Amino acid sequence: VQLQASGGGLVQAGGSLRLACAASGRTVSTMAWFRQAPGQEREFVAGINLSGVRKEYGDSVKGRFIISRLNSRNSMYLQMNSLEPEDTAVYYCAGKFQPGISTTRAGYTYWGQGTLVTVSS
Repeated sequence: VQLQASGGGLVQAGGSLRLACAASGRTVSTMAWFRQAPGQEREFVAGINLSGVRKEYGDSVKGRFIISRLNSRNSMYLQMNSLEPEDTAVYYCAGKFQPGISTTRAGYTYWGQGTLVTVSS
């Protein structure tokens, strides 16, 4: 399985961006977004199960970000609204075949290369 993240860029505070993660190979059961700012640990952002019904969000993005997936395209998305400078980070998509959303980096087997999101104040 290979994951490819895209959609990052430079946006002003209060703006929006939509990230995409395209998966090749077998369809993974659980997918997630993590982010890592310079000098900080990789942080769980959002996760979604295979059906797309169950979703979990990190506390810092609840009410602003929306995770979704389109299994027919083997893809996952992250709609990011009301962006803040604190959201600046490299965003990674992750996946695993096992069910159950994990909020830890160790809980995922497959990782994309990351896409940079920069929010200016």
